[in-house]
Amino acid sequence: MKISELKEDALTVEQMTDLLFTNMEDDLKDGDCIFVPGSSKAVEIRLPKAIQLYQLGRAPHLIFSGGGIWGKSSKTEAALMKEEAVKVGIQAQAISTEEISQHTKENVLASLLVLERALGLENVNRILVVTTIFHMRRMLLTLQTYMPAWIHYSICIAPSHDVTKENWRNTPVIRSRVETEAKKIVRYVQQGILSDDDVIFKKTL
Repeated sequence: MKISELKEDALTVEQMTDLLFTNMEDDLKDGDCIFVPGSSKAVEIRLPKAIQLYQLGRAPHLIFSGGGIWGKSSKTEAALMKEEAVKVGIQAQAISTEEISQHTKENVLASLLVLERALGLENVNRILVVTTIFHMRRMLLTLQTYMPAWIHYSICIAPSHDVTKENWRNTPVIRSRVETEAKKIVRYVQQGILSDDDVIFKKTL
């Protein structure tokens, strides 16, 4: 069954589990860059995973994306991530930032030019994608929809709330978050914002 065939308001537990949790393992392949979309807690939750990947030598370049400004800070999500990455010893030359996007689709669209200028799109074969399990499927589908078709992606989950495929439905707050995200994916596919895909997703991206 395709995502476009699902009913947004009648998703089963199994369908939501497949949409957000199935085939979400890191393939451990090295890439050309590490891509981190912003959020209000990107520095706290997503950045440590990106730094770990960089320090392990999985990719030589980082792209931080996000123009949101939160709380009392005057700096964008991307600027804050870069600032913290430099503090732990990553060279500024190894980091590119995109500071105008306001949501997931814009993270990708606005980062295309950044990626082109930093590495040249023709030189990018694999991107390591860092975000939470809640956001990863929509992030991947967005990348696959708007990035060049030859690029492959490695899934690098940033730990959040100790959520797993088995336990997500046990906590009302987490269950609500999963339901909201699953509905977004179905709606965006049906609206043509995201490319269609199978409900049970392919292991090789």
